[in-house]
Amino acid sequence: MNKLTSEQSTYWSELANTYVWKKKWDTLVSGDFYKADIKWFEGAELNITENCLDRHLEKRRQKKALIFEPNDPKEPSSFLTYGELHLSVCRFANLLKSRGINKGDVVCFYMGMTPEFMIGVLACARIGAVHTVVFGGFSPLSLRGRLEDSKAKMIVTHDGAYRGDKNTPLKDMVDECLEGTDLIKTVLVVKRTNQEIKMKEGRDYYYEALIKGVDLHCAPVPVKAEDPLFILYTSGSTGKPKGLLHTAAGYMVHVGKSFMDVFQYKENDIFWCTADIGWITGHSYTTYGPLLNGATTVMYEGIPTYPNASRFWEIIEKHKITHLYTAPTAIRALEKFGNEIPDSFQMTTLKVLGSVGEPINEEAWQWYSKHVGKDRCPIVDTWWQTETGGIMISPQAGLTKTKPGYATLPLPGIVPCLLDEKGKEITDMVAGGNLCIKTPWPSLARTIYGDHERFIQTYFSTYPGYYFTGDGARREADGYYRLTGRVDDVINVSGHRIGTAEVEEAINQHPDVVESAVVGLPHPVKGQGLYAFVIARTNTRNNNDLEKEIRETVNKIIGPIAKPDLIQIVEGLPKTRSGKIMRRVLRKIVENDVENIGDTSTLLNPEIIEKMIQEKKTLDS
Repeated sequence: MNKLTSEQSTYWSELANTYVWKKKWDTLVSGDFYKADIKWFEGAELNITENCLDRHLEKRRQKKALIFEPNDPKEPSSFLTYGELHLSVCRFANLLKSRGINKGDVVCFYMGMTPEFMIGVLACARIGAVHTVVFGGFSPLSLRGRLEDSKAKMIVTHDGAYRGDKNTPLKDMVDECLEGTDLIKTVLVVKRTNQEIKMKEGRDYYYEALIKGVDLHCAPVPVKAEDPLFILYTSGSTGKPKGLLHTAAGYMVHVGKSFMDVFQYKENDIFWCTADIGWITGHSYTTYGPLLNGATTVMYEGIPTYPNASRFWEIIEKHKITHLYTAPTAIRALEKFGNEIPDSFQMTTLKVLGSVGEPINEEAWQWYSKHVGKDRCPIVDTWWQTETGGIMISPQAGLTKTKPGYATLPLPGIVPCLLDEKGKEITDMVAGGNLCIKTPWPSLARTIYGDHERFIQTYFSTYPGYYFTGDGARREADGYYRLTGRVDDVINVSGHRIGTAEVEEAINQHPDVVESAVVGLPHPVKGQGLYAFVIARTNTRNNNDLEKEIRETVNKIIGPIAKPDLIQIVEGLPKTRSGKIMRRVLRKIVENDVENIGDTSTLLNPEIIEKMIQEKKTLDS
């Protein structure tokens, strides 16, 4: 592993000194990438909520900390000031303690996007408890697996959750999850939909009943720098989700600074990250990042298209949003409704647009810039992962010259590099290779909870001494990085290694294509062929004609070797909450191995899978 330079050590040390510590560190960083035993700020003690809340009270007590926009536009929005959020967190923390939750205990959140969700997460951090969030809507079976893995002692949930025109019966799903087990001692139910639910005596309690009369004061509990802050489950290539564990101090230091570096937030700005707290972006840039900087953060309960495709733009104008941080999936979904809707909104307060979850294709980038940003807002196309904790490569708004399709430059303190297939670092500036990180950074996940060997094998064994991101990238003469997709998404066609991302980019240039995903399929002559799943912009076209034109487009852009052998027109693609396409699911569909698809609980749209399977059967017949 490459050691930190003196400049890097100084950078991270000076940055850490801008936060409030109960006790300063003895050692800045230790460990290596071989054993994956990295530790930061050893010897230090702190509480992240003191940095998110208490230190802002003198100057920002009356400033809005959280703006809540409900699912139904007819329901009034609400807000909490920093003073009110501080008191709410203290009360919730005392409630947790009254139910036997102590430092180091794990609390699971299975909720819709309401203020109590954020308050509860912060309340855990306040007392040194560990939070693990399971997206509200994952199946009871998936929830149970995460509860068993994390050894959680409590679940916090809603009676039901609103999301678009759906009402998800979360409490009923919790009941199904816990049937026949005494795994969980307390189920805390926050009322939202007021639907009828069953309450098990001695286990289930209403939040509203317990919170009454709870003490408003709760001192922040000091925790050690490397004590766990949260466990967040992400999908694994084997189908078994990974519980990534993040620790208190390192996560705080990088996430807080990356928020300011990337978004260039100013004191009176209004920041809206559209991500659910159920995934890492909601942790880092809906919750901790903004609050560490005394920002106003917006939480939206619903979806981009409810009750219609103008909802995002209405929210921006209503709350005078200055920063919008969302996923390319959402951008493309809204693009399908045409230009007229966003063009009818001025959105004059917008200053910065952000993209997260996957590389944004150029067409969506241009549409986002022109029709949402009105060609006056820089777009920060951010690259990072659940594992990295915070943004790693990204423009800094207004400071970095942006380029469609490019994540641009690493943030201060981050040292990416490109390695070839043999693990040799590529020193040429203009090059393509496997994206790795050379030196440790504070917000790196410390382990896969309960399975450190898997952590080592997944991220540190392919290229010993480096953190392997699993992504490929190109570096240009200006040092800009462009992500090219997962490196295992390379198909060997007649001896030619073809990156699926390159083929997808070519397919997506057809004007009637919204999005595509390409995987390999066994081929009797070529070894492997190319199978393309394509979302069309309109369903009124003849599929045969469209498929012919797609092949001609790929042939023109890449060459005949990259023409898809089979094309399936689909309504959607199986995606995780972060917008990543679940390619192993697509491979199983192509291989007709649908009995072994594995865990799909991290998918945003699991219902699409059965539809794709049936459509493929029709094609095969």
